[in-house]
Amino acid sequence: MVRSTCGSCARVREQIAPVVAAAGAQLRVVDVDSAPELAVEFGDRVPVVVVDEEEFSCWEVDNAELAQELAR
Repeated sequence: MVRSTCGSCARVREQIAPVVAAAGAQLRVVDVDSAPELAVEFGDRVPVVVVDEEEFSCWEVDNAELAQELAR
C-alpha cells in the first residue's frame, strides 16, 4: 500500500522488488488514494507491505524477514 506522494513508499518498493522477484512472487502496488476506504484505513501509515492479504510491515521492511515470509 502506497501513496503517490510518499518518498518512503518509492524507497521501500525499490528495496523489496528484488526480494519479491527472487521468491517468485508478484509485487502489486496499490495507491491508497485510489479508493476512499483504503485512504481511511491506511491514512498516513504508508508504505504498508501486505502478504497473502495480511499486513506484514509498515514503514520499514527487513528483507530477510520478508524473504522468509514469502518462502512459506
